[in-house]
Amino acid sequence: MKYLELRNINKSFGEYKASDDASLGIEKGRLIGLLGPSGSGKTTILRMIAGLETPDSGDIIIDGRRVNDVDASKRGIGFVFQNYALFRYMTVFENIAFGLKVQHVKRDAIKKRVGELISLVGLDGLDRRYPHQLSGGQRQRVAFARALAPNPHLLLLDEPFAAIDAKVRQELRKWLRKMIESLQITSIFVTHDQEEAVEVADEIVVINAGRIEQSGSPVEIYKQPATPFVARFIGRSDVIDNAGLLKGFEAAKDFSQAVIRPEFIRVEKSGHLEKYVRSIEEGTVEEVSFRGDCLELKVRVGDALLTANRPLEKDELRAGDRVSVLIRRIYVFDGDAARILENENMKNQAVYI
Repeated sequence: MKYLELRNINKSFGEYKASDDASLGIEKGRLIGLLGPSGSGKTTILRMIAGLETPDSGDIIIDGRRVNDVDASKRGIGFVFQNYALFRYMTVFENIAFGLKVQHVKRDAIKKRVGELISLVGLDGLDRRYPHQLSGGQRQRVAFARALAPNPHLLLLDEPFAAIDAKVRQELRKWLRKMIESLQITSIFVTHDQEEAVEVADEIVVINAGRIEQSGSPVEIYKQPATPFVARFIGRSDVIDNAGLLKGFEAAKDFSQAVIRPEFIRVEKSGHLEKYVRSIEEGTVEEVSFRGDCLELKVRVGDALLTANRPLEKDELRAGDRVSVLIRRIYVFDGDAARILENENMKNQAVYI
């Protein structure tokens, strides 16, 4: 049995349907990322689990118990808000202790628990500081500690790193994953950042327009997108028409559109891929952008403008250069499903020269 279940959850705000018959099951101790664009319904799902919003229909089950009518304070949930929501006139110690005081926990027990949490989140020696005396990363750690103080069974995090600069955000991702692994607490976090979801989550749930499009491991989501939305949304990709005109992809003629990712493409100077003669396309470089670890190329192949990455150690290419383009695979859309098509000309070694 799943530790947390959403069964056919619906929620509307006027004309806007934030949750559209959403169903989901989460195992105990897992770290789940709810991933989707702004306005997709991620935070609404999180708030309904927490009891801060009520579904119009459907059931929320936590540890075998239906909690739709259970008050938020009695669900055993810790919630970390995007903007920290710390009490500005309370010290670090007082912020973390707040929920325990509300529960009328004894003073000695509070002192012990808060001390444990301050060490756990790496804030030793900062217990008497106020929020304005802390960095963004430190404030977020206080927010984590405060949510964990009452020993919740479920931890919910709404865009927990959104207000933190890039370098600190990366450090906190690794820290959060290690902390949750050590505590073995079932956790769900909302994000629109794909890199964040892939780095932190055991499982990703992709949400769009209130619907759950796909759930699975980061590798499964990336390599085997189940729907057209997931194929377009995950990773960097170009959507093209008439993919059946590409060499080796005649089977794509029955599909209206296709998605091609940069890693599906190899680009070399014209004439440098002759051993794949039946598979290569001729193209023209239109843009070259430096991306730190590689060059990003925009290459025109027929009517399509494709994105490809080129290692820095390769010979330099410039806008206007004629190039040979090898496309290894594409995603095509079959109704509401996405399918992978491999380059047919590359399957048989006999086609190589």
